[in-house]
Amino acid sequence: MSQETYNYRVVRQFAVMTVIWGIVGMLVGVIIAAQLAFPALNLDIPWLTYGRLRPLHTNAVIFAFGGSALFATSYYVVQRTCHTPLFAPALAGFTFWGWQLVIVLAAVTLPLGITSGKEYAELEWPIDLLIAVVWVSYAVVFFGTLVKRRVSHIYVANWFFGAFILTVALLHIVNSAAVPVTFWKSYSAYAGVQDAMVQWWYGHNAVGFFLTAGFLGMMYYFIPKQAERPVYSYRLSIVHFWALIFTYMWAGPHHLHYTALPDWAQSIGMLFSLVLLAPSWGGMINGIMTLSGAWHKLRSDPILKFLIVSLSFYGMSTFEGPMMSIKTVNALSHYTDWTVGHVHSGALGWVGLVSMGSIYFLVPKVYGLKQMYSTRLIELHFWIATVGIVLYIAAMWIAGVMQGLMWRAVNADGTLTYTFVESVKATYPYYMIRLLGGTLYLGGMFVMLYNVMKTIGQGNAVDAPVVKPAASPAFAHA
Repeated sequence: MSQETYNYRVVRQFAVMTVIWGIVGMLVGVIIAAQLAFPALNLDIPWLTYGRLRPLHTNAVIFAFGGSALFATSYYVVQRTCHTPLFAPALAGFTFWGWQLVIVLAAVTLPLGITSGKEYAELEWPIDLLIAVVWVSYAVVFFGTLVKRRVSHIYVANWFFGAFILTVALLHIVNSAAVPVTFWKSYSAYAGVQDAMVQWWYGHNAVGFFLTAGFLGMMYYFIPKQAERPVYSYRLSIVHFWALIFTYMWAGPHHLHYTALPDWAQSIGMLFSLVLLAPSWGGMINGIMTLSGAWHKLRSDPILKFLIVSLSFYGMSTFEGPMMSIKTVNALSHYTDWTVGHVHSGALGWVGLVSMGSIYFLVPKVYGLKQMYSTRLIELHFWIATVGIVLYIAAMWIAGVMQGLMWRAVNADGTLTYTFVESVKATYPYYMIRLLGGTLYLGGMFVMLYNVMKTIGQGNAVDAPVVKPAASPAFAHA
């Protein structure tokens, strides 16, 4: 009688594509950063212009890189913590190929200018339908696996993954409601300020659930595993979960301060953004304090460095975000590169580093190895990435505050002190530093690709036998 095994095939597929799409998405990011410093780099070719490549960059890093990391880790974690193979393995395979098709279609249509114009939701209606089908399939596989689990307890990482899957489905379907006029053109089902409100309810919760809740699922599994310590406070993790998913849903209007959105709606967005600081920092503290009694491991374990430093950036970003939602701060920060710095402290520092650390943990496991090909290369990647992040976000913070102050400066007679072009000229040195930081971060991804490929070359694509449930439900992952 053959022994039951975990389904690692789809995990391997998504893990490898995480690295590949990371390089693609970050390369496009470096290209458009270079275009901001040297506009002639668009070569007067329409599909290489900043306006076409920028949505390609955001879609590639969020949905191709981040999405593949989430699929890989959630499929791995739900099997290991539930002590059962994935439900509907053929459907799991469909989610991989379907998601890759979505990404390829995005890579073709966005440079061609086929877009709905909605931030983080630019893809046109036929691709939106495909996304919905793939995502529902993902939900069936994930929740089907939870239903057939062999332990009564549902580990907290799965709560975060589950909330992310359900909420993203809701956000995508509601925000993407549109009236098609041709095969590649549609108009939003909403109009005016209602369209803006629905878009930023979606837009901020894409950050809150796709880029936060899902990656917190990674954090709650891979940090305890790599540190070989139980979660610092399991009770705090549950409080963190419920407080976070309730509060995040209402923060979107802070993107629409000083617009046609009613003032009370703007204020509610600001209020919930400020409240959000508490659960966010509760989760950060819980993750970092998991190292209690194991701090010495940070000296020699670069994977742990990725995971713990990502939490530091998570804490910083989730302090900065609520502060930027305060109307008086927002009056200075909005429409400046401060916002770009804030987004990338979360994207590069939190999402990027926790994904890389998780993939470094995952790859040897799903290829039958004890560790990655080179620990030194992981260490090198960590330092290249960290220096790149610091250069990037520091340059954008300084540039953003400078822009805000220049734009609001007035002379005694009420005329503007600076022309807009003067603020652009003053920003130029910081765009160069941002380009250097982004290039370093991209370079780290090439180091990762080499390390992952060498690791795969040493290993075998084998599926591990299903582990019998552990005695302790609070730390049931094997």
